[in-house]
Amino acid sequence: MKILLVEDDEALITVLTKSLVAHNYVVDTVKDGEMGWNYGSTFEYDLMVLDIMLPKLDGISLCQHFRAEGYTTPILLLTSQDTSTAKVRGFDAGADDYVVKPFDRLELIARIRALLRRSSVNPFPLLTWGDLLLNPSTCEVTYDGQPLCLTAKEYRLLELLLWDSQHVFSTGEILDRLWSSEEFPAEATVRSHIRRLRHKLVAVGASPDFIATMPGRGYYLKAPNQEAKIQGNGELGTCTERMLKQASKSVFDRSSRSMGNTPCVSSTERHPEQQAKYLAFLNETWAVSRPKSLEQLTVLSQTVKDLQADSLDHQLQAHAQQTAHKLAGTLGTFGLIKGMQLARQLENLLESHKLLQPQQAVLLETLVNALKREIQDNTLIPGLQSPSEHSPLLLIVGQDSHFTQSLVTVASNRGINTAIAPTIEMARTWLNSRLIPEYGSQFPQAMLLLLAPQTQATNFLEYLQNLTQSYTDLPILVVGDRSDFINRLEIVRRGGKILLEPSIAPEDAIAAVTQLLSGSVLEPKVMIVDDDRDWLHTLPSLLNPWGFKVTTLAEPQQFWTVLQAVIPDVLVLDVNMPQINGLELCQVLRSDVCWRRLPVLFVSALTDATTQNQAFTLGADDYLCKPVMGIDLANRIRNRLQRARTWAS
Repeated sequence: MKILLVEDDEALITVLTKSLVAHNYVVDTVKDGEMGWNYGSTFEYDLMVLDIMLPKLDGISLCQHFRAEGYTTPILLLTSQDTSTAKVRGFDAGADDYVVKPFDRLELIARIRALLRRSSVNPFPLLTWGDLLLNPSTCEVTYDGQPLCLTAKEYRLLELLLWDSQHVFSTGEILDRLWSSEEFPAEATVRSHIRRLRHKLVAVGASPDFIATMPGRGYYLKAPNQEAKIQGNGELGTCTERMLKQASKSVFDRSSRSMGNTPCVSSTERHPEQQAKYLAFLNETWAVSRPKSLEQLTVLSQTVKDLQADSLDHQLQAHAQQTAHKLAGTLGTFGLIKGMQLARQLENLLESHKLLQPQQAVLLETLVNALKREIQDNTLIPGLQSPSEHSPLLLIVGQDSHFTQSLVTVASNRGINTAIAPTIEMARTWLNSRLIPEYGSQFPQAMLLLLAPQTQATNFLEYLQNLTQSYTDLPILVVGDRSDFINRLEIVRRGGKILLEPSIAPEDAIAAVTQLLSGSVLEPKVMIVDDDRDWLHTLPSLLNPWGFKVTTLAEPQQFWTVLQAVIPDVLVLDVNMPQINGLELCQVLRSDVCWRRLPVLFVSALTDATTQNQAFTLGADDYLCKPVMGIDLANRIRNRLQRARTWAS
């Protein structure tokens, strides 16, 4: 599948292109709207991804231009503008989907797959042809249950033939669809790839002419044998039905599919070592983008000076507003949420139709300086899931700088904010004033006390008791050598929740914090029911950093059986599903006395007040509108778990 990306943010181009290529898409990139029109009207693409704020021709106008000229290629808009007005403008212009920066890469890939599937003649999430099965979500390919190990180009070639299995593809068409505009392969390259792909298919039992040649025209898939044939009306044959059942039979464990071993072609987000490589790639890209971002700040600093001198004009203010918009997109790409929010505040301040007044210079300067500090301080990207201002705050008290910094890094990867108080006295001052440095009035959800060997037990126990009496809802974990049972007993009596040994690894310490925040010493079990299989496939990866054990279900008819088998701590439901909708599932759940207190969250594309009110009337605890970032969904789930624990106590 070939995608045109029209984006002027170099950092986002680099990061997004890597993700798309890793998922076996061919990508052409251009940096302004006029070039986007030239490429989109000259070459054939399966999908166009357009930023809204582009030089020369903005994304909304470009989308309108394509639709006015009769182009039906799916269009996905990218922007940092998350207002409903901006979304309405995008859809009215003819866009098929709208994604707000920053976005989860896995969710974006899932949306792209959904758009491509919608525009394809094959409506199924799995591509099949006789005994051949290709899963675009996982990039797994099997023939009669045997896995095929394909190169990226071989995979793309086979996928192309399967997307439109009734079409004969000429060599020129294959070159246009599988190679970017910057590559210039010869026609012999296509023939060699066809030859190698046929050889691998024959090795697992396919006929030599599975990929057939029509002399003078090109290549196509030969019709399967009658017993495994896919009819023209989309009806699945016996073999295909068997394979589809095998591909989706495991409701409880996504890793136990009967589609073969780990494929050779897979996404970069699947395994911890691949995540580490991707994080290293992000840091390399940020090392290049960070100096450029600091250079862009000079435009905003000059705007402050012009405003102070009362010499700011509309053109300079518009340029500064565009600069802030670009910075918001760049910082969001790297998960630097605080910096992105500051840039958005600047963008909103500068986009006024009226010129800023000199008295607003103080506010503008304050925001610019805060943004500058944020960019200067973040020399490294902390992790793939960056905490936000809505993430829980952990207060770490201790003087072991090496251990505390390790805790900060691990906590950041788990979506937890941290503040460090070197001494108990400083922590007491912060808590009494309810002002935590960098987090203002955000109060900690947990405290981790690192006891030094020389700490006097009497003073510590007195402080611990005073703390737990003053802040009854603040769970406290203690790291210290308290091997004596009496000491352990005294710590528990004074309010300590968990006692950890000094030799504990930072990962285990933060895992204990996560478990404490979730209200369970076990992994909280989250059951998600949604008929969007692409969305379901991304959720375990999105929620994994928070320690949730996720069970996904695409068939609502199996709801009650799976519910009783899993016994989840939280239930997440979609609204619109075939045969049985989420509102009905919630109603059935609440009718059973055993499940009346199970937290229920709705995550739906329906944003109207009527549906939301109906959901709450039937017993919903929360309602989120798609698209939903992983960190936002995790925080809502965690909040519901915390409230459930409070009710239980």
